[in-house]
Amino acid sequence: MPELSLHHIDQITSDISKQEITFSHLIHDLIDHVCCDVEYEMQKGLGFSEAYRNVKQKMGSRRIKEIQEETLYAVDTKYRHMKNTMKTSGIAGTVLLGFAALFKINHWPLAGTMLTLGAVILAFVFIPSALGVIWKETHNKKKLFLFISAFTGGMCLIIGTLFKVQHWPGAGIVLSLAALFGIAFFIPALLASKLQDQENKAKRPVYILGAIGIICYGAGMLFKIQHWPLAGVLMVLGMIVLGCVAFPLYTWFTWKEESHISTRFLYMVIGMLLIIVPGALISINLQRAYEKGFYPHLEEQQLMSDIISAQNNSLLATYHDSLSFPPMEQIHIRTAELVSYINDIQVKMVQASEGKPGQPAVSPDQIKQTETGPVIQYSLLSNPFNLAPVKDFLLPGTISRQGLDALLKDYSGFISGLLQGEDLHKITSLVSPSNYLLVELPENRTISMMSGLHSLELMKNSLLAIESNLLNIVAMRR
Repeated sequence: MPELSLHHIDQITSDISKQEITFSHLIHDLIDHVCCDVEYEMQKGLGFSEAYRNVKQKMGSRRIKEIQEETLYAVDTKYRHMKNTMKTSGIAGTVLLGFAALFKINHWPLAGTMLTLGAVILAFVFIPSALGVIWKETHNKKKLFLFISAFTGGMCLIIGTLFKVQHWPGAGIVLSLAALFGIAFFIPALLASKLQDQENKAKRPVYILGAIGIICYGAGMLFKIQHWPLAGVLMVLGMIVLGCVAFPLYTWFTWKEESHISTRFLYMVIGMLLIIVPGALISINLQRAYEKGFYPHLEEQQLMSDIISAQNNSLLATYHDSLSFPPMEQIHIRTAELVSYINDIQVKMVQASEGKPGQPAVSPDQIKQTETGPVIQYSLLSNPFNLAPVKDFLLPGTISRQGLDALLKDYSGFISGLLQGEDLHKITSLVSPSNYLLVELPENRTISMMSGLHSLELMKNSLLAIESNLLNIVAMRR
């Protein structure tokens, strides 16, 4: 019977030691078992390298770890409890999130409850128990930082996603922490672990490129969700590095080393698809999805503005030959002046957004001129979440805002000459700009153009409603 040399035994011992076997007596049994299998294969006339490769293929890449897991499960009660907790909580949390997504899509009740419960189970039961199981199986202090950063980042990601979906405060902070742990700690720690692998020196450039691509892609996803600038650039850069450089190189090295398709390669292909396809869809559709949430409200406000204006004009025409007409006409003129000024601000905001910095568009296609004045076609806006227009035209201290505040103050004084008592208080309170626009901008807060346009649409309708009320009051007096 062929016998293994000391060099061959050392090679098998080194390979099994890399599997992070924590039971000292188990590692010796495994080495003896593999050596016997290799010697049995060598009886068929095979050399050591081919015989050893056949044994590893029959065992699979995880069989040695599975033997340790089965041994721990049989002899360690604490490990068994952690393992069962991990499995139960993982299944329960995933099922709850699945049902929560279904209920959320169909707008059924209890969706928020199941979403919250599933996220809490995964974040505070599954992840800690999984970390305990992995530590029990490896006891690898060199990878402890890698494990902690991965699970902490995963916990923050789950909780941050829950807060984002539920529209709770602090979602952005938690998601930023998740990205920080992933980008600044987990990926570098994983890269360092891979670079220490002496058997795959040729793949080190691939690992470095892969880490760069994942960091860019992850940062881009965070920037996209938070509506920060450069999100698209980072996501495209990350996908180019991953899909066009790192993955082809990895495929080439794997092709040269292995004559068959391994499960690791299949997982890599699936993982790339899970990154690139959803990322591309999110990059294309995420902003549009947010826009569409604004469109119905803005279009409804425009329709309401047309209806109230038509009613006010009809009322004026009815009293055209009465003694009430002069004061009613004055009310109409004052209101029309304010509405026209607001329309001008909206037009300037769209022109600034559709043009270049310092060069506003003169006649953008997004503004349609009608008999009643300019109408913004919101669905045609190319950059609806631009932050500059609100900063330049609506914030306190800007020329447009100062003019608007002055007109509103003058309009409030005009109303005071027409009304008294409770009616005056109710109507003048609606004229205050603080009901629609910020009196002062809190630190680190930004406002998109869509939000600013929506606030101005609300202000216009409030002014038209005030005009309607005033017209009716004046008409009833005469």
